[in-house]
Amino acid sequence: MKPIYAFWNNKGGTGKTSLAFQSITLYAETHPNSRILVIDVCPQANLSELLLGGLHNKGSEKLLSQQGLTPRSSIGGYFQLRLPSPYSPPIFSAVDFITKPSKHNKNISNNIDLVCGDPLLELQANAVNTLANNQIPGSNPWIAVVDWIKDFIDQVKDNYDIIFMDCNPSFSLYTQIALAACNRIILPVMADDSSRRAIQNAFSLVYGLKLPSEIYAAYAFATKLKSAGRPLPKVHLIAKNRITQYMGAASAYAAVLAEIEDDVEKLLTSNPEIFNFSTTAQGFVEVRDFQTTGVIAFAKGLPFSKVQVGKQSINGHRVQVKLDYLTNARTTMASLVAKL
Repeated sequence: MKPIYAFWNNKGGTGKTSLAFQSITLYAETHPNSRILVIDVCPQANLSELLLGGLHNKGSEKLLSQQGLTPRSSIGGYFQLRLPSPYSPPIFSAVDFITKPSKHNKNISNNIDLVCGDPLLELQANAVNTLANNQIPGSNPWIAVVDWIKDFIDQVKDNYDIIFMDCNPSFSLYTQIALAACNRIILPVMADDSSRRAIQNAFSLVYGLKLPSEIYAAYAFATKLKSAGRPLPKVHLIAKNRITQYMGAASAYAAVLAEIEDDVEKLLTSNPEIFNFSTTAQGFVEVRDFQTTGVIAFAKGLPFSKVQVGKQSINGHRVQVKLDYLTNARTTMASLVAKL
């Protein structure tokens, strides 16, 4: 089965998009013969801006240019096409919605293609929800709508070896559309109490675990997918993000990280089918705080391999990238990508 990854956590601020950007670009560099499709299913479209050049290199302007094409070259443009034909795919060419980031950002490998993100998703959300919840005898409107990205991927799947999606930090319907199309989830978590609750919520939302009432079970994402004979995605990796640069997990957070691992350990026993790994050692990876290295990389739309050591200027401010910090950032991302 072709690997289709979704970077997702229903909690914001976990570093999801920055991890996605560095993971995808490093994967592309280390697998030059692999054809990679990136689908940005987040209305903030930060991953698209990074791939197109970052703030410093007019990534936002280049994104607006793609969204201004006819048809609109973005996930919002594709959804716009589907709104009048929600329950069966119309005749369309997926290529119309795909951008080559390397044409806009020379630091991005040529084997990456991109379906840009789009704030239009937020405006489309109410219409998409209404279409999915229609009652039509003899049909399943929800699954037909949830299959929109799957329909897109089905048209181009022979053109790509691996697919990555960046998802919105929510469980809105367009996020469900993305998660239903993927088969592997990468779940970033922070070392704090709210992240522990968030990861528990994530398992509840996707897999229907520990729902507060049986009333909700019939409406659960997992229930609806299973009733349509569709498989659920599996958690492939949990990234413990922004851990202290040199000392590992700081003592104030160590207990929380241990509790998160303990929660997952219990689920590996009770619900092993929802994971792509059998031990926490296989399924967890530690990600150091990127600090100034990350600031430079994301301002300029640079993979860590392209970041230079030394003093640099960002929007009139002088900052310095230290060799040991850059080395740590590269080593950290290499350990994550090795698990893909």
